[in-house]
Amino acid sequence: MKHPATLADMQARYGKRYRWLLLLAVMIGTMASIMSSTIVNVAIPDMSHHFSLGQERAHWVSSGFMVASTVAMLTTPWLLNSFGYRQTYVLSTLMLLAGGVGGGLANHFGLVLAARVVEGLAAGIVQPIPAIIIIRAFQPHERGRAGGIFGMGVVLAPALGPSIGGLLVEWFGWRSIFFMVAPFCLASLWLAYRYVPTNAPGGVAPDRHNSRLDWQGLLLCTVGTLCLLNGLVELHGNAHASAFVLLGVALLCVVWFVWWQKRQAQHGGTPLMHMDLFKHRPFAMGSLVAFIYGTALFGSTYLLPLYIQMGQGLSPALVGTIMLPAGIVLAVTIPLAGRLSDRIPVHLMISIGILLLAASFALMATIGLHAVLWVLVTWTILGRIGLGFILPSLNNGAMQGLEHRLISQASSAINFLRMLGGAAGVSLCGIILQWRMAAHGAHDTAAEPSVARLAAFDETFVLLALVCALAVLAAWRLRQPARRSEE
Repeated sequence: MKHPATLADMQARYGKRYRWLLLLAVMIGTMASIMSSTIVNVAIPDMSHHFSLGQERAHWVSSGFMVASTVAMLTTPWLLNSFGYRQTYVLSTLMLLAGGVGGGLANHFGLVLAARVVEGLAAGIVQPIPAIIIIRAFQPHERGRAGGIFGMGVVLAPALGPSIGGLLVEWFGWRSIFFMVAPFCLASLWLAYRYVPTNAPGGVAPDRHNSRLDWQGLLLCTVGTLCLLNGLVELHGNAHASAFVLLGVALLCVVWFVWWQKRQAQHGGTPLMHMDLFKHRPFAMGSLVAFIYGTALFGSTYLLPLYIQMGQGLSPALVGTIMLPAGIVLAVTIPLAGRLSDRIPVHLMISIGILLLAASFALMATIGLHAVLWVLVTWTILGRIGLGFILPSLNNGAMQGLEHRLISQASSAINFLRMLGGAAGVSLCGIILQWRMAAHGAHDTAAEPSVARLAAFDETFVLLALVCALAVLAAWRLRQPARRSEE
């Protein structure tokens, strides 16, 4: 029997339960994309030894994914309007599957990096889709509950990923990490053909003929992001002149991008990022928090597995043992914090979360060699509680009081800035860690941990704590004298 294709047909066939089936479908695909972004970090030490990589090159396995994901996120609205939900969703899932299988079979580091870029493109396309679909499928009074369940399910991916990934690396080697996303992708494809509609946003048919992608803005974003990250890498090395050139080009791309987006809006075009958003103080401050939050979150996600293995000398299997409880606590904290955010001011919730996250990084720096496992677990849990306080409140706080015509653009923009901060965070953590190791005379290829290597990790954690503390200043600016009610 042929399955219904449009949203109206599916609602007619499955009734009220359809919205939950749709939620399950998009949750599985998003879990696969998020898992692919973090699980490879567990395998970086083994991969570095296999390909004889230094920390500078190895970090591109993570940051290459982040760059691709960040840039691809801006194309999602155009893809949805041109091809509809189902085709866009299936395309991204197939790309994620191809990247996972290709990375697992690769025999050259360049091919591994290419596979990670493909996975990053897929993750960037798919991650903005669930929020849009849920808004269309659920009634206003149901969206909070649906968002809480969806958020809880999605954070289980990075919670379970390192645990299972650590065991896979221990038993089967680093290649098994790439294959882990395959079952999730296959399940996501099956669910997509059953429950994801073919419509474009608004319930209309896709129109690829009248939908235009702002490729000039996308090109500026791509060049600027690549120059920024490569400039940071060159800045750490001896090629300071090329570093400043790359960072200068990145700055030029930012200025050019802002001018081009304003020009697009003035001439009736469709900008990738509407600059009017940043005239709204809560959104401007929320965007700054999102950028710093991304830097700390993805930087620490990259750093923690390395710290556990290289700084403390523990096995990859213990990475999961340490990080799994924190992931479970995060999954429980998110729905509870979502309910609290209805009673406690948003700026206060976010500030508390940032301070808890900063405290967890600072406390990591107080641990000596041969740490007791429960101490590592406790400080990791503290940071994840902080993340749980931030996640449900940040978007709502940033977008409160915005005009309705800007809501869709705002969601895309704040996610882009969060991912851009994440890409910078992964690069910065890798560069700073390498720099501090060199300063202490430590070697990242040595089998046994040392006091010098641990000191390099400690100083990197302190830097993350300071970055988070700065975000509190922006978070406090989310405060408004009175909450505006939606019209």
